[in-house]
Amino acid sequence: MISSDSLLIEARDLVKVFRDFWGRPRVRAVEGLSFVVRRGEVFGLLGPNGSGKSTTIKLLLGLLHPTRGRLRVLDRSPRDIRVKARIGYLPEESYLYPFLTPEETLDFYGRLFGLRARERRRRTNDLLEMIGLVHARRRPVGDFSKGMARRVGLAQALINDPDLVILDEPTSGLDPIGCRQMKDLLLTLARRGKTVVLSSHLLADVEDVCDRVAILYNGRMQAEGPIATLLEEQHVTRLTLPPSTPPAAVAQILEAARAVLGGEPNVDHPRRDLEAFFLDVIAKARASAAGASGAAEGRAVARYLAENDPAKRSVEPPPDARERLRRLTTPSEPLPPPA
Repeated sequence: MISSDSLLIEARDLVKVFRDFWGRPRVRAVEGLSFVVRRGEVFGLLGPNGSGKSTTIKLLLGLLHPTRGRLRVLDRSPRDIRVKARIGYLPEESYLYPFLTPEETLDFYGRLFGLRARERRRRTNDLLEMIGLVHARRRPVGDFSKGMARRVGLAQALINDPDLVILDEPTSGLDPIGCRQMKDLLLTLARRGKTVVLSSHLLADVEDVCDRVAILYNGRMQAEGPIATLLEEQHVTRLTLPPSTPPAAVAQILEAARAVLGGEPNVDHPRRDLEAFFLDVIAKARASAAGASGAAEGRAVARYLAENDPAKRSVEPPPDARERLRRLTTPSEPLPPPA
């Protein structure tokens, strides 16, 4: 039995039906979806295009309302303004103001959350160091490559020090170095007590960072569970010998295996994955290089994100931030006239 205190997301029998102009059911994007996400967990949403991943994320963000079912995020309705203040979101496309610099972009989002000027400056500096864009802090974002803009998008998702981070294709547009840094950051955030929900088509990235995954198809749950349990092949056993094993001992072990099995065992050498090899080559090249014009190597995690002291964290957003968020999430309400 899972304690309700350990759950950040609880979805039970979610159904989302999109209707046409006359109210007739047009698409059943999510059908009977149930899952939970625990605190400090990295949870992956997988599935082909049109499987319901984006709809599920929008339900978690409170941008859509379920047709049927129960959904609780941070023990409240996802449409609650207090929940939105504790969520960081990186959409699939980084929609940033092209004429603002990274520094101005992060300051803008910090203002939306009601952060004081001193705290905004501190967090902005920490985040720019983390994403490796200190040297480009005063360049317009519109001049950036897709990967560099993606890094700024990640930083804006973390400016409010969220409890829940929702990432849609977080490594899209990033080079292999940026991908590795992104994955290291997600693991660090989880160790610091943050909860991460990510959707990605890059299955190798998901396998590297996720504790559990859910695979969707046609809006339905097809498989869900811990990565190790889902991928383990119980009928295959691999024997790994220490690097110092002498060749004569290897030959004796193989001879004994042939005698027992009555056949030739499959023998090969372990391989490094391409990502590890690539990063090793680039690290050696960087050590002899004078500098870089693009994104630099970032620090593992911003300092304020590592300050995992629940007593210092406010559950309620500041009053002025609450009003800003209310306006942003209520588009039908006209804004007051300028003074």
